[in-house]
Amino acid sequence: MVKDIQNLGLSRSLGLPDDAFEQRRPNKGQITKKEVRAVSLYSLGLRQDSVVWDIGAGTGSISVEAALIANRGQVYAVERDTDSLPLLEANVSRWGSENIHIVAGEAPGALEGLPDPDSVFVGGSGGNLPAILEYAASRLNPGGSIVVNLAVLDRTQESYRLLKELGLETELTQITAARGKEMPDGAVRLKSLNPVFIVSARRGD
Repeated sequence: MVKDIQNLGLSRSLGLPDDAFEQRRPNKGQITKKEVRAVSLYSLGLRQDSVVWDIGAGTGSISVEAALIANRGQVYAVERDTDSLPLLEANVSRWGSENIHIVAGEAPGALEGLPDPDSVFVGGSGGNLPAILEYAASRLNPGGSIVVNLAVLDRTQESYRLLKELGLETELTQITAARGKEMPDGAVRLKSLNPVFIVSARRGD
């Protein structure tokens, strides 16, 4: 189990470390890393009263952080993977707030009953990415943003083109980060994280 908040030495504030979240095992590390999370949250353009869709919420790191910013809004964490749902529920219970709602189901179908979003984050698509982006764009409020995290360049280019064709102002960013790792002799080397492509798109006001 994850360390409790006292052992982490944290109050509940924006910027939780990756280890604060329960993660899938044996594939621990399948989480939106804090460096990428920071840029993605910024790109979402969150306000205090934002309605947020977190599609492919996984274990909930984006939902938990977004709910702290949109503390007078609503965050909908949409996840289809039954193995991830218990971890998502645990993380929301531990770190989240009453404005996070877990939606078990596959997008875009699971999105139909939700209120129109101001911000949409897509961290996983289950192979339905074009349909998800088209549906999200059709429901996006004026001034709203869609942010997609991707690891594969081909899907990144497809997402960029599609969002642009849907009439959104679109940008592409690559995040490449490295973390210091202390060696046995006390020296510190940098260990690279996998690069992530962030496609962000905004609807005009």
